[in-house]
Amino acid sequence: MTHKLLAAAALLTVAAPAFEARAQRTPGKIEDAEIEIVKERVNELPTATRNFEKVKIEAPAKTPAAPNYTYPDFRLPADKLNPTVRVLTIRQEQLPELSGNYLKAGIGNYGTAYGRAYLHNNRLENASYGLDFKHLSSSRGPVDRENSRQSQTSLGLNGETYSGPLVLGAKVNLGRERYNFYGYNRNVIELPEADSLKQVFKRAGVLVYARNRARDAAFQYDLGLGYNYWSDAFKASESNVYATLRSTYKLTEASRVRVDGDVSFISHKDSITDTRPFFQVAPVFETTLNRLALRVGATLGYTGDTINDARQFNVFPALRAAYTVTEDKFVVYAGLGGGIQRVTMYDLSTENPWLAPNVRVADTRRGPTLYFGFDATPARALEVKARVTLSNDQNLYFYNNSARDTTKFELVYDRKSTQLFNLHGEVLYNGAEKLRLGLKADYNGYNVKTLAQPFHRPKFQSALFGSYNFYDKLRVGAELYTLSASYGTGLRSGGAFPGGSLTREARLTDTVIDLNLRGDYQLTEQFSIFVLGNNLLGRSNIQYLNYPVKGINVLAGASYQF
Repeated sequence: MTHKLLAAAALLTVAAPAFEARAQRTPGKIEDAEIEIVKERVNELPTATRNFEKVKIEAPAKTPAAPNYTYPDFRLPADKLNPTVRVLTIRQEQLPELSGNYLKAGIGNYGTAYGRAYLHNNRLENASYGLDFKHLSSSRGPVDRENSRQSQTSLGLNGETYSGPLVLGAKVNLGRERYNFYGYNRNVIELPEADSLKQVFKRAGVLVYARNRARDAAFQYDLGLGYNYWSDAFKASESNVYATLRSTYKLTEASRVRVDGDVSFISHKDSITDTRPFFQVAPVFETTLNRLALRVGATLGYTGDTINDARQFNVFPALRAAYTVTEDKFVVYAGLGGGIQRVTMYDLSTENPWLAPNVRVADTRRGPTLYFGFDATPARALEVKARVTLSNDQNLYFYNNSARDTTKFELVYDRKSTQLFNLHGEVLYNGAEKLRLGLKADYNGYNVKTLAQPFHRPKFQSALFGSYNFYDKLRVGAELYTLSASYGTGLRSGGAFPGGSLTREARLTDTVIDLNLRGDYQLTEQFSIFVLGNNLLGRSNIQYLNYPVKGINVLAGASYQF
């Protein structure tokens, strides 16, 4: 026992210096404390914000535009309700502007051939450039085979350079179109030769522009200077030198000044030579007061036209008020405006290619114009819009069959003002790149004074369209166009025997109902096939008197992307 006590004492003697050393290195004092262990306690953390978006590096390219959906507009194509070029493929929607190149080719009945080449450089920090070539032709048509043939070929070149906030760019467009005047009456004339009916349009356009791409800059501008040339088979030509300006200057976070301007000088040659100067500027002040957006300004315009002794210098108000009833849901607006619409043979011949020689062109003075409507988003991916417009137009053009040759059309004008009532509505649904549906409709009421009818301007037009994407492999789409009947002028025999006297009379065209279906199937990452069916109801669909369109026509082909 004694030995055990001595051993314990020796152990304590050895441990004491070590304990003292630790106590000296550890500051503070050890005090009595209770430790409570709670098993039911649960540690709760706030929900973390997750960012599902990938990190993107913005390329110094063009200012992004709105998605280019295939919602058709109401200007019917030159093929007269065969919107082949516009809706030929669906794969094009999936191609970003600078993503790569593709080639397309197709064939169809009526001896139809289609080709397109889109070639563009890869993304660069300081430049972009490319070309877009299109060709569509039919060696036969709805009337006497070759006598109603047609073709359209175009080539577009574009390029841009980027230096800081400045974008400098240029575009060149070249085109050639062939049409035939096949709206003749076989009971009146003998079968003509195809070459005697030929109409050929040649087009060339150059545009250079500069704009600011710095979105945070107070001054935003887009300035363009261009030249358009047009000619036809009757040795008529039109040269148009023009400039455009779109600019805004931010005064405060809630207000800004906007100035838009257009200058154009046209030299037109046919049997006579005339010039048509044009100038228009629209300064406005815009501000936002809580939910109310206001625009106050004026539009001042001058045109050298003298047809019907219409006013050459015009001043129109530019007033608009918009109230946001529900943020991002419902906006109502109303305004009072007007302006001069520049009218050129370059544009008219794309709308109606069967124009007579020596037509007289005048700019349209639209105003004063009262309008009101609303924009609504009642549900996700659904847009609803409606607008009512009341305008007073001078020199609004109408197409009427020529008294000398009813296969050709002249521009006619009401010697007094034309009152227009327009009701526009549209419903658009875009469901996450899978399903797209839309309906657009317009009612136009024309009150003419000195014309017998509002020739070849229908009262009602609509477009119902939709597409669906199956597993990113197959996309199908459908479009249904409707166009109410309108008036032209035809010939009526005044005698009981052939060769008797002929008198002119107003005639109604057909009501247009045009159904188109399309499909595009992606075989591989680079290769796809497509098929398009136009006018599947097989109707004559006469938009312009004496000019029926093709019956059922189908186009099929392939596309290669690289």
